[in-house]
Amino acid sequence: MPSVYQKASLNAILGLFLEAQGHPYPEHTQIKSASSLSRFLNHYNWSTKGLIRETRQAVLGQIAKYRPSKQVPLKILIDLTTLEKSGKFLHLSNPPKDEPDPWVRILNGKRGLHLVVLYLVYGEWRVPWSFRVWRGKGYPSPSDLACKLLGTVPKQLTQNRTVIVLADTEFSTIKFFNSVRVKSWRIVVGVRNNRKLQDGRTVKQLYRHGKRGQQEMLEGLTTPLSISWFWLKRADNKRELRFVVSSHPYSGAYLVILGRKRWAIEGFFKTIKHRFGLHCFGQSTKLGVYRWLILSLLAYLLAHWIDQWSSPPILDWKATSDLTLSVLFPSVLWLKLLRYIRINADIAARHDFEIVLKPIPI
Repeated sequence: MPSVYQKASLNAILGLFLEAQGHPYPEHTQIKSASSLSRFLNHYNWSTKGLIRETRQAVLGQIAKYRPSKQVPLKILIDLTTLEKSGKFLHLSNPPKDEPDPWVRILNGKRGLHLVVLYLVYGEWRVPWSFRVWRGKGYPSPSDLACKLLGTVPKQLTQNRTVIVLADTEFSTIKFFNSVRVKSWRIVVGVRNNRKLQDGRTVKQLYRHGKRGQQEMLEGLTTPLSISWFWLKRADNKRELRFVVSSHPYSGAYLVILGRKRWAIEGFFKTIKHRFGLHCFGQSTKLGVYRWLILSLLAYLLAHWIDQWSSPPILDWKATSDLTLSVLFPSVLWLKLLRYIRINADIAARHDFEIVLKPIPI
């Protein structure tokens, strides 16, 4: 874990994220220099994996104390998000020959860092559990990465509980279906309307000649799936016919309701980017970028954690982040206040005031 000196930089970075303004750039810090934060992220020798392990153990410990009832399923949401970048980022997009591992790539017309994220919804808990970077053509596909992420879900959360895996059409591959089936979990995933059934028809043909909730066999699979559909209104006010399938025999109407719950991860993506600055990485090394992503997710978890135990819940990310700072990082707030007083001491002097800070006698 970080040393005592390094923890000052760690607190400063988390303080930046918890300002919840969406642009936590190191040069905006008020209590450390930008160069010291850069060294902490890119060069200092502290265990990033150790921080992840400690965070996960803390999350599991809290969930164990306030475990939802057995009737509440564990929902595993998987999706891909892009952290768009317009700069060169040569160390990420054109790495040295001895390190052929590109990170910044173009996918679906968007250039940037593409993350496959596994997100847990467990009662009132919302936990970004793990992620993988998609590295482009010739490397594991987003669906392959999603299969690996399924293996990171701890057994203590899934034992004796219904587990539902929700994902978008990009993950409706045979390999992904089989990975979920092997674990005896339920899958609810979107499929494209041109996806073929075993009898040669396409999924879209069911809209005219089928019934929502009926069982069908997709081409390449050995078990039947329930299928349903709905009309999605897009931003341009046009409607698009969407299809969703499940390995469990849900009714057609409930399957649509359940399929829509996948969009909870989209709300998380907006929050983590526009409040906690996940996309604002600009570090000089891959290690620095990776640590930036981890610490942004940690700041989100801390704010969510505080909001879980406030009564009533605050339900406002800026107010929740302010509360997190005051409860968990009071030294950060204090140092920012001291700096503000020092910078503006001349204002007090112009009004014949002198600000004197004295320690309280013990």
